Amino acid sequence: MLYKTMSAAVYGIDANIIEVEVDISGIKTMEDQFHTVGLPDAAVRESRDRVRSALRNCGYDIPSTHITVNLAPADIKKEGSGFDLPMALGIVGAYGGLNKKEVPDCLFVGELSLDGGVRGVRGALPIAIEARGRKIPRLVVPELNAREAAMVSGVEVYPVKSLLDVIRFVNTGNGIVPLRVDGQTLLSEAAHYTVDFKDVRGQQTAKRALEVACAGGHNLLMIGPPGSGKTMLAKRMPTILPPFTFEEALETTKIHSVAGVLDAGAGLVGVRPFRSPHHTISDAGLIGGGAVPRPGEVSLSHNGVLFLDELPEFPRNVLEVMRQPLEDGNVCIARAAMSLTFPARFMLVAAMNPCPCGYFNDRTRDCRCTQPIIQRYMSKISGPLLDRIDIHIDVPAVNYKEIRSKSEPENSAAVRERVVRAREAQLRRFAVTPRDKLYCNAQMAPRHIRTFCELSADCERLLERAMLQQSLTARAHDRILKVARTIADLEGVGGLEPKHIAEAIQYRTLDRTFWA
Repeated sequence: MLYKTMSAAVYGIDANIIEVEVDISGIKTMEDQFHTVGLPDAAVRESRDRVRSALRNCGYDIPSTHITVNLAPADIKKEGSGFDLPMALGIVGAYGGLNKKEVPDCLFVGELSLDGGVRGVRGALPIAIEARGRKIPRLVVPELNAREAAMVSGVEVYPVKSLLDVIRFVNTGNGIVPLRVDGQTLLSEAAHYTVDFKDVRGQQTAKRALEVACAGGHNLLMIGPPGSGKTMLAKRMPTILPPFTFEEALETTKIHSVAGVLDAGAGLVGVRPFRSPHHTISDAGLIGGGAVPRPGEVSLSHNGVLFLDELPEFPRNVLEVMRQPLEDGNVCIARAAMSLTFPARFMLVAAMNPCPCGYFNDRTRDCRCTQPIIQRYMSKISGPLLDRIDIHIDVPAVNYKEIRSKSEPENSAAVRERVVRAREAQLRRFAVTPRDKLYCNAQMAPRHIRTFCELSADCERLLERAMLQQSLTARAHDRILKVARTIADLEGVGGLEPKHIAEAIQYRTLDRTFWA
């Protein structure tokens, strides 16, 4: 007898509907004859043992007959354990244990434990989106994934704990209440930070640079001795970025769901991600990869911050693979069987010491490094990568008086208000170029700079003098204008003024100090 159920498989950050066909021959065999076809991977092939044990422990004695499970379409590779539940239902239905001949209006996803429990799977959110797109009205998912899938309106999501609950639901239509979640309410509840800018003492210049970077979406490089607060500052950058919109939260949640890093039971990523991979990470770990490609750190940082601490310690080939996502805002991973694209629009924040010992140009400690050693250390960072970093700042050590100061530093909420106003001004400005899809000043191309960064005669003279005296390059010219545009937006000023250009020039002086 043949029985059909529906499930889904995730590819990239999207899902495909998979039809699970179970055929029982009716002929008893001496050995277990359970075959899965349709390009299954090892996890899918192992479903045989999980499904048999789960059915047996739920009171279903499955005789040794020839069972064939086909996952259609057969030309797409299937991976993961989410097919356990529809396969078990198909076997029960093929033996006549279900009242309905088929369940065309319901999609099933879930991994089975040996006692018949239903465990969580990856990618519940993209599966729910695909179910809505294919007009499948009902979705049965593990209870652990229910809040995540319920973010999608137009699909009834039924959370289940065990295989017996699902069988009872298919036979009677009762026993499980669909879960309903208000996405906006959940987003506001999840928007909570455990750190704040007011925790940072001193470093007023660095704080100002971080505010400018967040207001314009600029990439940032901090150079300073150990213990000067570079990591502490970087961890607080998401707290001053504009709050998530629901669409951004949904897009970020899709990526985290597919990668399997979404917090258990969480329906939504409520705060902008902050990812800080160790410098021993591989290029596949940073960009993404695998036989069936999965998102890497640059995609997990989408709509948030990617922080690379001790930048020169990262392998050169790992840093170079970031050039394409920094430029395009996405990552394309090609394999022989498929080519997938992951979104990767993030702010790159990097930190490094000025030399191997960390105390070059430090006022309180002597540097033990020779000039060739320092140059070799700095040369680990390539020019093309530096070309994509708009702001370079020096982060000196904090002195005792600043640490013990009684004055209360400005908190993140106050800084975020100014950042939000600047971002809103940029969106209004870029509304005249809807085809370019610009969201912040950092994304401006040379033609946009000529349009939106007109200079007065005083600004022209100041910029020309700075480029001649500091030997700045053409790439530094564009970076200065984009950063100056952001500084003007923070002040709510329409045109660029000499003071905006002057401040922006200060964020490029390390070009001459370290890389001239």
